[in-house]
Formats: sequence, structure tokens, C-alpha cells
Amino acid sequence: FNNLKSKISEELSINSDKVEIEEYLNLRFEGTDTAMMIKKMKLNNENFDFVEAFKNKYKREFGFLLSGERAILIDDIRVRAIFKSNTLKRLEIKANAGITTPSGYSITYFEQTGRIKTPFFMLSELGYGAKIEGPALILEKTFTIVVEPNCTALITKEGDIELLIGEQEKNKVGIELNSIQLSVFSHRFMSIAEQMGRTLQRTSISTNIKERLDFSCALFGPDGGLVANAPHLPIHLGAMQEAVRWQINHLNGLNTQIFQIDNVEAPIGSGWYEGEVVLSNHPVAGGSHLPDMTVITPVFATDSNGIRKPVFYVASRGHHADIGGISPGSMPPFSRHLSEEGACIKSFKLVKNGIFQEQDVTKLLQAPAFVEKLDQHSPPSSGTRNLADNISDLKAQVAANQKGIGLMTELINEYSLEVVQAYMHFVQKNAELAVRDMLVQLSINYNLKEIDSLQATDSMDDGSVIELKITIDRKSKCAIFDFTGTSPEVYGNLNAPKAVTYSAIIYSLRCLVKSEIPLNQGCLNPVTVILPEGTILSPSDSAAVVGGNVLTSQRVTDVILTAFRACACSQGCMNNLTFGDESVGYYETIAGGSGAGPYWHGESAVHSHMTNTRITDAEILERRYPVLLKCFSVRENSGGNGLFNGGDGVVREIQFLKNLTVCILSERRALEPRGLNGGENGKKGLNILKRKDGRLINLGSKNTITGYPGDSIIIMSPGGGGYGYSKIN
Repeated sequence: FNNLKSKISEELSINSDKVEIEEYLNLRFEGTDTAMMIKKMKLNNENFDFVEAFKNKYKREFGFLLSGERAILIDDIRVRAIFKSNTLKRLEIKANAGITTPSGYSITYFEQTGRIKTPFFMLSELGYGAKIEGPALILEKTFTIVVEPNCTALITKEGDIELLIGEQEKNKVGIELNSIQLSVFSHRFMSIAEQMGRTLQRTSISTNIKERLDFSCALFGPDGGLVANAPHLPIHLGAMQEAVRWQINHLNGLNTQIFQIDNVEAPIGSGWYEGEVVLSNHPVAGGSHLPDMTVITPVFATDSNGIRKPVFYVASRGHHADIGGISPGSMPPFSRHLSEEGACIKSFKLVKNGIFQEQDVTKLLQAPAFVEKLDQHSPPSSGTRNLADNISDLKAQVAANQKGIGLMTELINEYSLEVVQAYMHFVQKNAELAVRDMLVQLSINYNLKEIDSLQATDSMDDGSVIELKITIDRKSKCAIFDFTGTSPEVYGNLNAPKAVTYSAIIYSLRCLVKSEIPLNQGCLNPVTVILPEGTILSPSDSAAVVGGNVLTSQRVTDVILTAFRACACSQGCMNNLTFGDESVGYYETIAGGSGAGPYWHGESAVHSHMTNTRITDAEILERRYPVLLKCFSVRENSGGNGLFNGGDGVVREIQFLKNLTVCILSERRALEPRGLNGGENGKKGLNILKRKDGRLINLGSKNTITGYPGDSIIIMSPGGGGYGYSKIN
């Protein structure tokens, strides 16, 4: 510091009494990339502790400290000199003369008081020492200052306005339903989830989360039911509440089935205490597929009886580009058992006693390397191939949850716990009533009997059938979704955990509701779901599921919307492409065509239904990975014709610059996305390997190959189905 201060003095050549010196250290924990600038504060007779200030700021930002005696490194030292000029002096205004009288009155709305007669003052008429008690308005030609109730405005000698904030009462909102407050709370809850998402994107490192936005954040009630979510990925949001509920039951000892847990995982009944953060990705625990890692944190508050307890939960789910398994990217096309798809975690306390458990979570992420092969022909499994990104993104997820906790705590302090939880139930009930009314209206529109059914069936490319019968009861305003007749569990990875089917149902119902409601647990309250055990939609605990989450989920959505006669089938696939080696792994989902509807054309080159991710920018893809993007364009005329045409798919060609393992996991390569009400089918997709010598090889819907320098993979995604007979027909 002294050397830098000396250089500043020499370069500026000014008197020291006109310069204010500020000292900074840019600090970070060893082994991390997150540095924080710490300013030295002036303390009376005390030495400033940079380390303690850094730890406090780090914990405030991320919600934890790192385990062990982690060294703190100084990235750089900074000294800033601020020169204070005496050439410009602020002019003082005249003192206020006598009693300050209003210039007039206006009817103004304040949340605390409602509409009241409010005095207003012209700033130019106020002198030094004037004191304005709120509620009041201070006007100038270009601005208006609102002095709220229980606040005071003071005019300084220089004509500035100093606002003194008094003790504010909690907003006077009762626990009775108010339609205006219902809208306010709906947006406040959703805003919290959105701000969690922005924090996660900002603090993450991986391409998957920071660039592709393959993550979701949401807020849950004390029972684990979904309250509100940001507009992230539908496949995550319906499933996440199952994950939250499973952890609540597991850690409180309420699970009826006891599962074998790794020795570092949290055993049943171990409790869930304030500040503890839980990590899970297992399908049996509400997971969608293993790369989707869910981080859950309880929000504690003191109830009316003085008991501090969990009153809400916040959670973030992010797709990690690699968590081990038999292929880079952890999306193996030919996995036959869950253990081949990567690290399996049912319940692990990622943060305990304010400490991030890096050593133990590393052990879990490397565990797939020690899994026994299913048979002598099975490929060997690996631990995670990109541990640094895993750890960094998990920390970002914890930080996102910490942001949610802070915002929820503010909301509770503003309105009271009783009011916030009352409106949580009102928001869920509003969604429930909207779905009930929609079911009744559809039943009437389709001339159904008071209790009558809608049916639809579709198939996967391997012939597995998804069969659905929706029985609507107008009197009770309920529906039964019965998947009896669906094909049995497959010896592959198209099996979908139960939570995935619930995601498809809640998403489809929300799409059919015309009013603006947040997607939450209330949407599912009028619905009973029948999922026969042992089917592709309710597989065994050890079944491979990586394709079920990204492919079968799309087919379930198409079947539901077909049964409701809502729209033609969309591309029905996420076109999952992964490539990498032992040092790098990349994953992306590729857009296609969406289905047309009764009064709209399908959109071209979009992610549809259960996926809502972005594609990685070409510049970032080529800078970070050993590939070239040769082509990315709309696949013209791939959408089905009709009165309204289906959207077109895309053509994406990627050339490899080094030896890479390449995996494609896709659907709709054998069966076309179907049109509706006379609309034509969309075109099937096609996956082509183009060798350096120009030879073309059809890879089918699912395959693993080695890409050599100069080879390319060409993905032609399916188009959407058309709706209605075309004018030509």
C-alpha cells in the first residue's frame, strides 16, 4: 500500500490534505475463480481485518464458507486517490421563513392509508430548515418527490432534500382475499424466482447454465407444493416439487420406504436445520434425470407462537454438462441401468454449519468411476470429467437460493408471515379454480356427457406406446389422467420418472388455461393421475432414465394436447447432442418445429413444450470447444401443411477439430409428428455423420460414434404437424 501511495503522490504532485486515499484488496479462496474487492474501512484505534471482511461478504453473497482451512489469496492490490477540488463551492439558500404552508392539495394513493387528501409544496418556495411531514409531495419542474406517511423531508443549507424514514408499520393487508393483493403477491412470488435465476446465471461458470440457460428456480410452500416459478424449463418445474417433498419426508423420517444411502449422504430422519442446503438428483427422489442437479434450501421464520421453523423452501435445478457415466456429457444413448448415467445422489447436505462440503460432494461426483460394469460387454464408467465446473455451478445454485431466502425474508418482514402464507394459498387456489373452470368449459365445448372421456395414443420410435384416457367430471370439476395401457419399462433409457409425467401434465394444463396464472401446485389439485407401476412412465428405481426426461416427456405432452384437441404434435424431441473426451464435455438441445393450432401457424426453429433453453452462441461454441459450426439454418418445408402450417425444423452441422466421442439422443426419426383435424404430419428428423472424405452415414435416432478431425455431424430436426385441411385439399 505504501509504495502505491507514494507513486500516487509523486504523479499527482498535490497537497495531501486535498487527496483522499482508499485501499483495496481483491481476495478469493484458493481453488476458486470468484474474487471480491474489499475496501479498507477507517476504524478508530483498530486495525482493519481484510480476511474477516472478505469472509463476511462471501457468506452474505453465497450463503456459506468453504470447508477446511482454505487459504485466501490476494489477486491484486489497489489504491485509489480522490482529489477534492476547492474551486467549486455550493451556494447556500435562504432560511425558511415562518411556517411552511402547502401550495395546494391533491388526492394521492398510499398503500398504508389508501386515497387521501395530500398537501404538495413547490421546492423553489422552500427555504433552508423547512420541515415537511409525510404524507406530502414536493414538486419541481422536472420531478416529484413523494414523502410517505411516517417520513419527514428536511431542506438543507445547499437546497438538498434529506428524507428521514420513520418506523414503518407492516403493510396493512389482512388475511382475507383481495383481488388486487392477489395479483401483487403472484408477481412478488414470481419475481423472487426470477431474481434467483438471474443470480444463478451471473454466478455460474458452465456454458450449460450461463449461456444455454438450462436451469430453473422456484419457490415452494412448507409442504413442498410449488408456489411460483420463473419462466424457465417446464420439465423441471413440475418435477421439482416432488424433489422438495421427498427431501422433507426423508429428512423428517416420514418416508415409508427406506433406501440404501451412500455413507456421506444424509440418512432418513437426520433433520433439516437452518442454513443447511440439500443436493439431490436421483429419480426416486423427484429427479428428472441425473445431470439435473437440484439444490434445496429451507426458509426459516418465527411463527406467531415464537417457534422458528421452515415456512417456505427455495430450490434451483441446473443441468450439469458432465456428472460421469459411460459417455462424455452424461447423456449416453445406450444406457441400460441408472448407474451408467452418472453420479446418483438421493439426499446430501451440501452445506452444513455454514460450510460448503466440497470434499464429500467431490467423492459423490467421482463415485461412478468405481461402479461395477453390468456385464463384460458394457463400456467402463467414469467419474465426472469436469469437476471444477460442477463445484462452481453448485456454489452458484446455493447463492441463487440464498438470494431467494433474502427476498422471502424481506417479504415476510414487510407483510407478516401470516399474510404471506395466506396469499400463498390464495395464489394456489386461484390456479386450481382456473383449471377446474377450463375442464368444465372444454367438456361443454366438445359436447361431452357430464362424465365423459377424451383419449389419445402415440408411440416412441422403438414402438413403445403411451396411452392416455382423460375422464372429465363436470359436476366435481375434476379430471382423471389414466395412462393404463402404456408400454412396460424398456431395457434402455426412454423410461421417464413419475415426476416427469407430472411436469408434462401441469405444463399442459397451464397452457390450456386462458387467464394469467402462475404455474403452481394448484393446477394439479383437480387432477388424479393413474400411472401403472412397471411402465415406461413409472419404471423401477434402477431403470435408465436419461432419455425419458428429454424425449418421452415430449411425447407425453403431445399425447395430452392431442387428447384435448388443442394443437398438432410439435417436433416431439429435444435433439440432444453431446460430445467430448476425458477433459471436456459439451451438451446442447436443438430446436425444431412446433405444432399448429386452431388459429395459429406453428413456429419454426424453436424449443417447444418441455424444453425452453437457448442454443449456445456460435462464437462461444467455437471459442470454448474444438469444433466449427458449419451450418445453422431453418429446414425449409419440414412443417406439415394444413389450414395452419406446422413450424419448420432446423439444420445444424458441427465439424470436429480433434478426436471426440459424439452422442446423439433423439426421437421422431422413425415416426412423423402428427397433424390434427386433417393437417398433414411434419417431416421426420434425420441424423447424418459426414466423414472427412464426404461419405454420409445415417446414425438413426440414437448412437455413439467417434468423430475425427474433419468429420461433421448434421442434425435435421423434425417439423411440427399441421392443423386442419389445407385450402388446396
